[in-house]
Amino acid sequence: MNSDFKRLTDFLVGLGIDKIDHSKKSYLAHLIGVYRLMESQGCTEEVCRAGMFHSVYGTQQFQGFTLPLARRAEVRDLIGERAERLAYLNCALDRASLDRALDEDAESYRVRDRILCEEVPLSRDDFDDLCRVHLYDWLEQVPRSRLGWDYRRAAYRGMAERLGGTAREAYDRVFALEPVPSAGA
Repeated sequence: MNSDFKRLTDFLVGLGIDKIDHSKKSYLAHLIGVYRLMESQGCTEEVCRAGMFHSVYGTQQFQGFTLPLARRAEVRDLIGERAERLAYLNCALDRASLDRALDEDAESYRVRDRILCEEVPLSRDDFDDLCRVHLYDWLEQVPRSRLGWDYRRAAYRGMAERLGGTAREAYDRVFALEPVPSAGA
């Protein structure tokens, strides 16, 4: 096992994340699943680390665990500055602002930080990597999610289309698993 990966998982286990339920598995298993999915799709190590910590501060939807923001420096030291910033943004993100920005084709983007109640400017690269983190988080859990297959479907499809290539293929592969409603339903 990669010693850096073990360091990341040891940190998470030390927080008790392995004992928290998330989408019909442990929260730790979900975080590792997101990391592994992103890794298999060719994401950089930096973005995979952001994916692994994508909800460590809690998100608009998931509050089952929230590491205090006072510990951001500790996470930054562990996973790197940019990875921590992407993870934080995914946590703090007002999802509607991300969904609106998907329709833009610009060199810079703005999303709303719901914690600080402010707009956050992002470069195209940061916006696309934030979309990667957000999309792969959902793809890892949608077959098990209580929110159902239709939760923000257009937004997730928009992220997959925007990112193209392996992201679009991963989206199509996961959504091919969607159960077909029975004729009597």
